[in-house]
Amino acid sequence: MTGKDNTVNISSEKIRYHHGDLRSALIEEGLKLIDTGPAEALSLREIARNAGVSATAVYRHFPDKAALLGALCLEGHDRMAAAFRKAMASSAPGVEAFNAMGRAYVHFALAHPSLFRLMMAQSAGPVSAPPPSAGEAADGMQILVNAIDGLFGADTPQPLREARRLKAWSLVHGLAMLMLDGQVPSEPALIEAVVDASVL
Repeated sequence: MTGKDNTVNISSEKIRYHHGDLRSALIEEGLKLIDTGPAEALSLREIARNAGVSATAVYRHFPDKAALLGALCLEGHDRMAAAFRKAMASSAPGVEAFNAMGRAYVHFALAHPSLFRLMMAQSAGPVSAPPPSAGEAADGMQILVNAIDGLFGADTPQPLREARRLKAWSLVHGLAMLMLDGQVPSEPALIEAVVDASVL
């Protein structure tokens, strides 16, 4: 490959993917790259190169950059939900676990700023509260709703349940954005002090 050659020439012997593995590998490479810069700077060609495949192989799984970004968002939401579950599992049930989930939200945003911003941008439009569910595959918003119902009871009037959901989300999202934008210091002690379920 010459210095001016932008093509990706990978020998078929270098990396062999089993059925279904390549898509996951491309998402993993995309997640690594988005942690180093803004989503706008992501390059399908660079992801292909890092995964050790040709650029055309990427297009078999993602017809364009938007499709890849959508897949990264879905994976990001899955990983955020996993962070919620992990934080809550290592805390006492109730208020302590609820606060742990809030702190996990802010820490996830700080650890993955470009991915977090992309996730929020891709969630354009109203985000309605899902119905209560105890499923293991619950997404982040579902986990929030379940936790609020666990604290206050599922028989709470719907307007109050919705207000509490928005208060909780606004608190941690606002804190995360203030820290990401450098308007307040990204200090664990500050996160600990601000995230408090009693405000609900």
